[in-house]
Amino acid sequence: MNITPSGQACGARITGLDLSKPLPTNTLQGIRDAWLEHHVLAFPDQQLDDEDLVRVTQALGGIGDDPFFVPINKKTPVVALTRRADEQAPVFAENWHTDWSFKKHPPIGTCLYSLVVPPVGGNTGFANQQMALAQMPDELRSRLEGKVALHSAAAAYGPQGTYGEKDQGNDRSMKILFSEQANNSEPHPIIAKHPESGNDTLFGTVGYIHTIVGLEADQSQQLIMDLYHWQTREEFQYTHVWEPNTLVVWDNRSVLHRAYGGYDGHARELHRLTIAGSAGLSL
Repeated sequence: MNITPSGQACGARITGLDLSKPLPTNTLQGIRDAWLEHHVLAFPDQQLDDEDLVRVTQALGGIGDDPFFVPINKKTPVVALTRRADEQAPVFAENWHTDWSFKKHPPIGTCLYSLVVPPVGGNTGFANQQMALAQMPDELRSRLEGKVALHSAAAAYGPQGTYGEKDQGNDRSMKILFSEQANNSEPHPIIAKHPESGNDTLFGTVGYIHTIVGLEADQSQQLIMDLYHWQTREEFQYTHVWEPNTLVVWDNRSVLHRAYGGYDGHARELHRLTIAGSAGLSL
């Protein structure tokens, strides 16, 4: 197993492994250690089918629940992130976020495998939240210490959300569900301790975070935006440029991520699973 750091704020490329075959325990532990150190791992030149993706995800912790996506078929829980070359719907997931942070036990990670990659655009951005916290000004950190945020999927997957009723006429190739259940909220600490590495990290951002408990509405929104502007600064970012047949695995407990567009006129297809959140964040 060869590990090459990205040279950016996080991320590493791993070669020398064939993920289409079961891996021994010591190799899986090496992957886990690299994951905790680099937060985002890219495994290029992998020939994986959906059953392989399920097996890899299970080896990393188990299959997570995707509440607002529809699996490709009944054989596996794998979801396809697709966009046709002629599609006019807005690019999915362009805002910074942590997958399903509105759940009581958010997924600890996400696995994303590329099948069709456009010749331009379509990158994925990551922001290292351990680095962002470590370098945060004392004044901002003091305002965030001990604060609990309410997370909700309403702005994205509620009936009035981005992917709600108004999105249904967008001729979107990716099947997205919306529900009244998206309006529910779940509390999580803004500054948390990573349960495996023990490092302090920021968790969540505006979009899924809608309120900071104990603050007046205007103070809450101001602090949420001050957090956002700091945690997404360029020096904390890694931009992944996709190649076909690459598996990327990231740690939802320590990074934000977002999709980039810029590939109108070209198709794109990636297959996705989340890693179950049994080992979540600690208060």
